[in-house]
Amino acid sequence: MHACLLFATELYALPILRPLAAAAARQGLRVGWVVPEAVAAYLHADEPRLRSLREVKRLAPDAVFCAANWVAPALPGAKVQVFHGFNAEKREPDRGHFRLRGFFDLYCTQGPSTTAPFRELAAQHRYFAVEETGWPKLDPLFAGDGVAAAALRPGDARPVAMYASTFTESLSSARAMLEPLRELTARADRYWLLTLHPKCDPALIAAYRELEGPHARFLESDRLLDMLRAADVMVCDTSSAIDEFAVQLKPVVTIRNRRPKPFMLDVQGPAEVDAAIDRALARPDALMVALRAHADAIHPLRDGHASERVLAATQTLLDGGYGKLARKPLNLWRRWQARGELRALLPG
Repeated sequence: MHACLLFATELYALPILRPLAAAAARQGLRVGWVVPEAVAAYLHADEPRLRSLREVKRLAPDAVFCAANWVAPALPGAKVQVFHGFNAEKREPDRGHFRLRGFFDLYCTQGPSTTAPFRELAAQHRYFAVEETGWPKLDPLFAGDGVAAAALRPGDARPVAMYASTFTESLSSARAMLEPLRELTARADRYWLLTLHPKCDPALIAAYRELEGPHARFLESDRLLDMLRAADVMVCDTSSAIDEFAVQLKPVVTIRNRRPKPFMLDVQGPAEVDAAIDRALARPDALMVALRAHADAIHPLRDGHASERVLAATQTLLDGGYGKLARKPLNLWRRWQARGELRALLPG
């Protein structure tokens, strides 16, 4: 490989793709970014934004790395899916994490729980390869210096609780938790880190921002990784962020999770959250055993080198190491949609 393209259509894609971009740069690859205006404001000075298809073709990427569930076929290079999150089981498999849209040549999976289903799909459809690499987003979680995360903790011995919620309204606890959090964050026994998905109702996000004070801080989703590293316990509902937290072997309190699992302390409503946090912070043996088993199933490669494995798998794809793949399905409607969205991103 000589060059690669990072395709980030949402703000949440930046912390997923940045470790991959850094690994590519360390290997001497040229790197470019395709992002919408709303995301461009968050790019760093050393993250070159490409503004036209002409500029993309000038970069001549060997591969396009994507955290969204679509990528424009018109972009040059192999299309590599690195996922926007873990499988939170918000939907049935054929509509959720394992839904195929016919865009990708390679799926870089996070762990056995996703690798096996995708390999079954690959054997059935034959137009893409699958490699278990781990998730680039978690590289700084396991190999970073932790300075930014440490800065989010209070300067005392209080435990740090983190609250996050899905943007799926039917599964979200954000509205129900607003008033309880107003009370919890007014107390001095814990320090709180709060965030909401950027697609949530702007009025709700504004209300959560107002919870900031001496015992709480609200942060945008681009700081999610620092929050995950800084917190001792997470409170959530049904979101892939639960798994991002759990792989650190830290306990999670969930509120009416769609499919609660043994590693979660699932409660039926906000009134039960306070006591559940106390139980989580006690780290009971049975809970911790379940937590480790879950982490091993979803992301066993906790060494901070997923990005390097993604690049190696991509090179294997380019070298023909996965054998001859079948042609992708036409999916004319999706391709037409992707073409329109690409024009909005790259008008030139």
